[in-house]
Amino acid sequence: MSKTLETSPNARINKTLLDRYAKLEIPENKVIVTYIWFDDCIRSKERVLNLAPTSVNDIPIWCAGHGEDDGSLSEWYLHPCAIYKDPFRGGKHILVWCETYSGDGKPSITNHRNNCAKIAVKCSAEEPWFGIEQEYLFLDNDGQPLGWPKNGYPGPIGPYYCGVGAESVYGRDIVDAHLRACLYSGIRIFGTNAEVLPGQWEFQVGPSSSVSVCDDLWVGRFLLQRIAEEFGVSVTLDPKPVRGEWFGSGCHTNVSTKSMRASGGIEAINEAIEKLSKSHEKHIKAYDPNGGKDNERRLNAGCVTAPIDKFSSGIADRSASVRIPKTVADAGCGYLEDRRPASNCDPYMVVATMLSTICLDE
Repeated sequence: MSKTLETSPNARINKTLLDRYAKLEIPENKVIVTYIWFDDCIRSKERVLNLAPTSVNDIPIWCAGHGEDDGSLSEWYLHPCAIYKDPFRGGKHILVWCETYSGDGKPSITNHRNNCAKIAVKCSAEEPWFGIEQEYLFLDNDGQPLGWPKNGYPGPIGPYYCGVGAESVYGRDIVDAHLRACLYSGIRIFGTNAEVLPGQWEFQVGPSSSVSVCDDLWVGRFLLQRIAEEFGVSVTLDPKPVRGEWFGSGCHTNVSTKSMRASGGIEAINEAIEKLSKSHEKHIKAYDPNGGKDNERRLNAGCVTAPIDKFSSGIADRSASVRIPKTVADAGCGYLEDRRPASNCDPYMVVATMLSTICLDE
C-alpha cells in the first residue's frame, strides 16, 4: 500500500459505511443537482430540486462566493449551461456545468465560455471540430509524484509511456474509474494512456464542436479530481510539475475545419499553420492562465517541446509547435495538432484564439 493510502484522511475513511446511506430511497420528486464552476479553481455544491430538469432552462440560476471573496458584493451568479449524468449518485441525479457572471450581469473575469461561444458562431460555416489531450500528474499525500521513491528518483524515462507493469505504472485504478465515470456522464471521452513521466497520465475528449469540447474537458477535470479525492490522491495540472530533465504536461489541441477535412485539405492545413506562425505571441499568451509564464518552464526546446519564443511546424514532428500527423500527410487532408497549450490552460481561451486566427484572420 502506498504512503497515500496509509496517511490520507480520505483514503482512511471506511467507505463501506457509505453503502447503508447510498441505498436509502430518495423521494421520487427529489433530484440532486451538483453545480460545477471555475473561478481560481474548480468548485461545486449541491442543490435539491423538486422536478427532474429536461434542459438547462429548467435549472435555477444560483449564487456562490468566489476565490477573491472579500465579503462585499462578492457573489457570482451560476448560469447552468451543460447537463451531465451524475456517476456518483446515479439514477436521475445530475451534474451541471455553469458559466459565472458578476453582480452587474457581465461575464466574470474567469468566464471565457461566453466569448468562445460568440466566436464559434462567427466560424460556424467552417464547421470546426476540436479534440483536446489533457495531461496531468498524480501526487501522493506528501506532494511527491505518485509511485516515486521518497528519497530519490525513479528509473530513467523509457518504460512509462503507455507502460504495463507495477514497476512502471502508478494510478491505473483511478484512471479506469475516471474513464468509466466520463462515459457514464455523457462526456465525449476518446481515450486514456499513461504518459512519459512516471505517475503522469492523459485523457482525450472530442472530437466535437468548439464549445462542447471545452465543456467536456472542464467536467472531465472535475470528475478526475473528485475520483482521485476518494483514493486519497491529488491531481496537478502544473505544466512542469518536476524540475529538471523530466517531461512536463500539456493540453495538445487538435483542430480541423470543413476545408481541412475535404479532399486536398492539406492546403487549408498549411494555410492555417502559416496564420498561426504569424500570431505566435498572441497564442502563447492565451495558452496558459498566466499569460505564458507557466509555459516558460515547459516549452524550453527539451523533453520533446519547441522553444516558447520560436514557432515551428512539421510532419510527425512532436518537438514542433504545431504538428501535422503522418496519417494526415499521407491522406492529404484531416487536422493539425497545436502542441503549445499548457496543461492548466482554459480550453475556451485556446479554442477561441485558434478560431480567431484560423477562421477569422484576426
